[in-house]
Amino acid sequence: MEPIFYNPLDPRVHADPYPHYRELREADPVHRSALGFWVLSRYRDIAHLLRDPRLGHELSDQEELGLLHSAEGASMLFRDPPAHTRLRALVSKAFTPRMLESWRGRIHQIVSQSVERAKERGEIDVIADLAFPLPATVICEMLGLPTEDQDQCRRWTNALTKSLDPVMSAAEADELGFAAVEFRDYLAGRVSERRDRPGEDLMTALIAAREQGDRLSQDELISTISLLFVAGHETTTNLIGNGLLALLRNPDQLRRLRDDPSLLRNAIEEVLRYDSPVQFVVRTVKQPIDLDGDQMAPGDPVLLLVAAANRDPAQFKEPDVLDLGRHDIRHLSFGGGIHFCLGSVLARMEGQIALGALVSNFDRLEIAADRLQWRPHINLRGLESLPLEVGRSGG
Repeated sequence: MEPIFYNPLDPRVHADPYPHYRELREADPVHRSALGFWVLSRYRDIAHLLRDPRLGHELSDQEELGLLHSAEGASMLFRDPPAHTRLRALVSKAFTPRMLESWRGRIHQIVSQSVERAKERGEIDVIADLAFPLPATVICEMLGLPTEDQDQCRRWTNALTKSLDPVMSAAEADELGFAAVEFRDYLAGRVSERRDRPGEDLMTALIAAREQGDRLSQDELISTISLLFVAGHETTTNLIGNGLLALLRNPDQLRRLRDDPSLLRNAIEEVLRYDSPVQFVVRTVKQPIDLDGDQMAPGDPVLLLVAAANRDPAQFKEPDVLDLGRHDIRHLSFGGGIHFCLGSVLARMEGQIALGALVSNFDRLEIAADRLQWRPHINLRGLESLPLEVGRSGG
């Protein structure tokens, strides 16, 4: 067998990474990339290491880029205990399940408006008309950011999320740097406004949050709000787009869901497993690790391919088959351990309501494009657009 090399820049891998992941998993599941990082693709390794304290999330000063993990006031996504423990406790004071549940009615309202417009036109671009504006509007309103700013904020975060990829060009690094400065200045202004005029929003709650007399600093507030905005729409946009595309490409499962709406909750878990919105997470070795004879040294970066783990036949029967009735779907799409996605409850809620509305309101959902384009990100897997012709049969 010829040597296999992890190459996320290959256009074929970008279009459909899962055959490449299968090759990695079968031929070299503990792979040392030519770019210098370890690439892991088996479920058992990744599920274990996501919870292993010998791997950390903090990066060296030379590796730190962007607002999400800038040198000062880095978000909890890029911190290890005890800093991570402190930041997560403070954010959790404001970002509660009860608060998230209170947004269910507003989510239904936004989705219903998109569906009604689609009924009138007989068409919808699922990404532009629903999958992006739904979570972006919700997180803007939740944070107290003007919804008219969401397009500008998305342009900034589009650049910032390139820092989540294993490689980037010099031009992308420059764009990231400019976006980080502009977004930080924008959020600093919004935080200042909320300090002077508190509101009934998550930003005000974060400013006020205390844990044993501690509170978030100005830098921590800005980085946390940035993280919540990015995580609050990127993952859900891709969940809705990828999930609907998976159903359209598996019409038997689409019919199954339409005939039995009680499958919706399980369907969200299955599409998250089948085509994960986040393809991998990155960790740094803190203490030596021996993994099946491969020696990982302190400082080594490790790329955990959660999307490959989600297709591991050792964990999931017939993993390349979309099965909405699959039992015990312990996918890794929201990570694991102390860094398990804080917004998973919100993403699932938005995904269920959006996909449920499309499936229940239209029994004709047809892709209206010869070719679909995936966004240029390596890690955050999502479509540029998903144009559909929609309607009722015979209508």
